[in-house]
Amino acid sequence: MTIEYLKNKNLILLECISGSKAYGLDTPQSDTDIKGVFILPKAHFYGLHYIPQISNNSNDIVYYELGRFMQLLALNNPNILELLNTPKLSILYKHPILKKIQTETILSKLCKNTFGKFALSQIKKAKGLKKKIVNPVEKERKSVLAFCYVNYENGSMPVLKWLALHGWKQENCGLTNIPHMKNIYGLYHNADIPYKGIIKHVHSNDIALSSIPKGEKQVGLLYFNKDGYSSYCKDYREYWDWVEKRNEVRYENTQSHGKNYDSKNMMHTFRLLEMAIEIAREQKINVHRKDREFLLNIKAGKFEYKELMKMAEEKQADMEAAFAVSNLPEKPTVQLIDNLTFELRAALYNVRLEK
Repeated sequence: MTIEYLKNKNLILLECISGSKAYGLDTPQSDTDIKGVFILPKAHFYGLHYIPQISNNSNDIVYYELGRFMQLLALNNPNILELLNTPKLSILYKHPILKKIQTETILSKLCKNTFGKFALSQIKKAKGLKKKIVNPVEKERKSVLAFCYVNYENGSMPVLKWLALHGWKQENCGLTNIPHMKNIYGLYHNADIPYKGIIKHVHSNDIALSSIPKGEKQVGLLYFNKDGYSSYCKDYREYWDWVEKRNEVRYENTQSHGKNYDSKNMMHTFRLLEMAIEIAREQKINVHRKDREFLLNIKAGKFEYKELMKMAEEKQADMEAAFAVSNLPEKPTVQLIDNLTFELRAALYNVRLEK
């Protein structure tokens, strides 16, 4: 099923411009995101072909099936609450039956977690980007050998340096386990014995063990920092996955303001925290932002990272205090939303005959 199919069959119930243009935070470089709600044809809903969501390849156009939309409303999902409360100027189409869904009957103190925790996840993203920018990982991947050390005099020496010192090749070395000594191995060397080497090949993810002939003299102890190697592999994979998938416009913006954090994610942190405070105090969703100038200054990188962290902590404290005295219920009444979902679907299917 495609977006074109939904439109050709008149299955769209809600279609809105979302994201920065709905928030009033768009700039000339901003894309146009579309979100909406659709209803499945009867045959799909009652059969084996339930589809909760349909989107385009770039995921900037997303439609939620009515059941999924209502389910997420019951969870006080931020994206879905924003979609329901899209400003009139950003609504492209809204079926009259959706007037039956009243935000006031859905909002609850769950928003402290859904908006607040999501905001804090944005801080983690900003920190993650800061880490990646400040600590880039070299494209040439390190081998296991870079994490191996040999005892030398009263200390230790990287095995690569130790091999160079002796003029030896790692391929002519053999290793054996030493009982009760984790990640420490007996090290042997003999160019005339077919040892397996410290590693079998450059892409090995572990050391190699060899059979050692009787009488061979151990030349040292080798320690493999296995945890360090595992951590490096994780960082390497995450960094180069990020490089491959990163949004170049956002990355260049981050580089240009020189603050070494993802300023767009940071902007949304403050937007979400402020929206959460408004929900607690006003019991409504204000999608279009009155604090546009402040938020765009964050996006432009006009604040230092530590300054933003301090302000975010203050906002979080304000949010906690606002929810502590709020008259909102602890959770939405799920039965009410369930009954409303049935009522909406029954009414829509009564006038829709497509299969």
